[in-house]
Amino acid sequence: MTKPTLLTLVPEEINKIKAASLEILERTGVNIDHAYAREVLQAAGAKVDGERVYFPPKLVIEAIAKAPRQFSIYARNPKNSIIVGAGDPVFAPGYGAPYVTLASGLKRKATFADFTKLAKLSGSSSNMGISGGVLVEPSDIPEQNRHNAMLYACMVNSDKPFMGSATGEKHAKDSLRMAATLFESDNGIPKQPVMISLINTITPLMLDERMVGALIAYAEAGQPVIIASLGMAGATSPTTLAGTLALQNAEVLAGITLAQTIREGTPVIYGSASSITEMRNGSLSIGAPEGAWIIASAVQIAHSYGLPCRAGGCVTDSKTLDLQASYESMMNLQVAGMAGVDFVLHAAGILESYMSVSLEKFIVDDEICSIVRRFLRGTKIETEDLAVQLIDEVGPGGQYLTADHTYQNFRTEFWPPTLSNRETYDQWRLNGSLPMINQAEKRVNEIIDNYEIPYLDKSIELKLKEMAGI
Repeated sequence: MTKPTLLTLVPEEINKIKAASLEILERTGVNIDHAYAREVLQAAGAKVDGERVYFPPKLVIEAIAKAPRQFSIYARNPKNSIIVGAGDPVFAPGYGAPYVTLASGLKRKATFADFTKLAKLSGSSSNMGISGGVLVEPSDIPEQNRHNAMLYACMVNSDKPFMGSATGEKHAKDSLRMAATLFESDNGIPKQPVMISLINTITPLMLDERMVGALIAYAEAGQPVIIASLGMAGATSPTTLAGTLALQNAEVLAGITLAQTIREGTPVIYGSASSITEMRNGSLSIGAPEGAWIIASAVQIAHSYGLPCRAGGCVTDSKTLDLQASYESMMNLQVAGMAGVDFVLHAAGILESYMSVSLEKFIVDDEICSIVRRFLRGTKIETEDLAVQLIDEVGPGGQYLTADHTYQNFRTEFWPPTLSNRETYDQWRLNGSLPMINQAEKRVNEIIDNYEIPYLDKSIELKLKEMAGI
């Protein structure tokens, strides 16, 4: 797992939160709206009363121990396969927004054309390890086959790993069949982990039928799942951040216990999405510093169990690509990165507290991902890197610009921006003095216009298109 450089909790505090979560699971329990899941858990030692499931600590602790500490997700292009929990964070784009915000600041309902453009932006990014899941909710695709159409667009427009549908058992099995078709698996189930899915709890302390059905389908097929909790401190979880962490931890552990009970060794990611409620209007605030603190703390808790952790990325409450969007996004991703997060959902594009996506913000966020990745890489400190001999040769008042050492090292040592402007003022004026949003808009158009769709056998593509119903 990623080496943390930011710690918000001491070991004693982590242990208090973990103990509180076990007490919540045993004493209060979790409502699970799925009969088969309740049966399986009861057979494993849980107490069941109606829809309420009470988890004995032993069952939870044993389940955690069965989950892998790291795992691979395989891409159809082997160069794009990823390892979760190996030390570098995996970035995945925004997920689930119903709207698109234009460069003008206006917003509208998202379309399948928007989805396809986002899939291409994700496919072109050297930072995104996942092509996408619900990049946006395309309003012009009928709901009954929307999940398949979105998956088709991710599969065809990129050769990176992707996210399967989690809106019910049927949709999950549709995703599994499409993945099996893409990877030419005979029995309708992928032979190895090729996708990951997002399973959300309903806070407080509920797992609904659709999410549980999807979780079971993916666990039985050996596909990784993210178990995520989104508590709104002050509304759906305690106002105290410690209470929200304890509740979030209990919910995530309930999901992980179910996944391991269904199939021992199911790859799982501990998911943290909780933040605070804006008490003046009752809305979720994802740009709040408290949310970033919760993320950093959740990473520590997850790692104390030996589990990889998922957090949000470049997320903001801002309605447009402005200064607020920039500083909130940078804060959230930098904190998550320094805390040692393993998987970052919503790494690019999100606006308006998850409600909207901006293609231009995707470009800006991609730059932020690159900045944070460079920061986390640090530097090598060996004898040759300390350059004492060179410093002696140059001496007082000298310069290093023409030294061979500079030419040998600057390309690997220095971060090269693709969007950030480092021109002089006169150069910037001469080149049109474009505001950042216009630079990002120009870059979006360049990527879309010049994007080369990765090769996919035509017969496979036609099968996928038929399954997608488009």
